This record gives sequence, structure tokens and C-alpha cells, in this order.
Amino acid sequence: MYAIVKLRGEVKTRQDIRDTLRMLRLDRVNHCVVVPETPTYNGMIHKAKDYVAWGVITPETLAQMLENRGKLEGGDDLTEEYLSKNTKFKSFEELAKAICEGSSSISDIPKLKPVFRMHPARKGLKGTKRTFQEGGDLGFHGTEINALLTKMR
Repeated sequence: MYAIVKLRGEVKTRQDIRDTLRMLRLDRVNHCVVVPETPTYNGMIHKAKDYVAWGVITPETLAQMLENRGKLEGGDDLTEEYLSKNTKFKSFEELAKAICEGSSSISDIPKLKPVFRMHPARKGLKGTKRTFQEGGDLGFHGTEINALLTKMR
């Protein structure tokens, strides 16, 4: 599973890139989505690569995101009580492991919003104009995306 975080705004951006970001449900800076690694999503990520950071998410980081930033329709927080009542999962860790393995998805949880509204990175970002390989924060992070998401918890 990939975690994709939008790090830059859309001012003076081509329309096709704006459309791609909207299809990924990344409407605002610091929004994060979790998507499977499919050729369709890979193409969308490649088109929006200058505006997002992405990488392979671990179950531990996803569980932390679900616990801290998971929201239900109506603005209520996602709780373990809600999970145990409405799904077969009893904890955030169990749900995160199933999502990362691909046996479940975020859309399987009733009323769970697919977008995580993250906090701006604590201690700041390295830069939003250079790629991760050049010393910035944009582009493919691999498993290092978990460090960025922890900073944005």
C-alpha cells in the first residue's frame, strides 16, 4: 500500500494535474490517502509527482494514523468501540495489518472518510521544491514515508 501526502498547493498548476490530484482525493495541502499499488494509481502518482510525497506505509504507521486522524462522517473520531461494533476488527492494529496486506480496504469501514487530514510536519519540511533524493520532501520516499507521516501525526 502507498501513502500519498500532498505537500504543495495548486496555484499556476496545469488543469490535468489538478484533475489528477482531485481524483486522488488530495484537495488540500497536508491531506493523505492510502491507495493500493496498481498500475492505475502508479500513473496518477507519476503525473502528480511534483506536488506529492509517497511511499510504502507500514501497518504500525497506518494504525497510528487511523487512531489519531481517522474521522467518520459527521466529524466524529474513529474509535476501537466503533470498529468492534461495525466491523470484524477489534483494534486499529488489526485493521491496519489487513489493509496493508490487501485483504481489506478503507472503504470497507462504514462511514470512514478516505482522506486523513494531517498536521503540518513538526520541525518543518526539508523543502517542497526538491525531490527526496535531492534533499527535499517531494517524490518517492520508499519506507521513509513513515518517518514523514510520524512527524505529521
